[in-house]
Amino acid sequence: MINEGKYSILGINVDAVDYDFAVAKIVAAAESKHPCSISALAVHGVMTGFMEPEHARRLNGIDLVLPDGQPVRWALWWLHKKRLPSRVYGPELTLRVAKAFADRGLSIYLYGSHQEVLHKLAQNLKERFPGLVIAGMEPSKFRILSEDERKEVVNRIKSSAANAVFLGLGCPRQEVWAYEYRNHLNVPILAVGAAFDFLAGNLPQAPKIMQDWGLEWLYRLLKEPQRLWQRYLILNPLYLWYVFLQYLGWKKFIPGMPDGSETIESYG
Repeated sequence: MINEGKYSILGINVDAVDYDFAVAKIVAAAESKHPCSISALAVHGVMTGFMEPEHARRLNGIDLVLPDGQPVRWALWWLHKKRLPSRVYGPELTLRVAKAFADRGLSIYLYGSHQEVLHKLAQNLKERFPGLVIAGMEPSKFRILSEDERKEVVNRIKSSAANAVFLGLGCPRQEVWAYEYRNHLNVPILAVGAAFDFLAGNLPQAPKIMQDWGLEWLYRLLKEPQRLWQRYLILNPLYLWYVFLQYLGWKKFIPGMPDGSETIESYG
């Protein structure tokens, strides 16, 4: 089990941890009904915080920011000499947490995406982990919720008695949601984005060799060029350039922390 603390990548604090630590922390929070926000962050997620200081403060207010992308894991090594055995990949983490919950009789609430994706995801998770309890599921409305609607979401999740929320709203919306709802739900909120579509069988995952070599972005770009070209062809080079500047010490990126004044406009 590895936990070497948080380290700044372009001003975003990323946890140098492995799967075992992440799963153990999530399970402990679920069993104790303790608030805990978790995000599996790839390059796109880091860059959204880098470009928006207010969002950076939210990311730095999340309990566990995991190195989901290989380039994020590599940056922990290049910048801070933290060598992890692997990245902490959102879909794989989702499966490991689901197994741990099934083994312990803990329940989850699925929030986000479309209804058909949720049903397929729930079916696949139950087939793989028969003991897993799915306390409820709710698709995204794909818009900003009113104050009354947000209260209703909290009440529905609390009434389900779920021990954790699996959140699939996409980056950066899911990180905003996890930050906002953390102290209202008092259970772990696991923001895993594309894991919903991958594990529902709605989208294919990149071959393992491409994942290992940090080329998952290329695979996804080839599959969805119109939607993802800007994310990968612009943000990826910018990420590498600014990580290089941080490595040389030519740029300092001081992590900002939330002060309670951030404007919240979370999607639901």
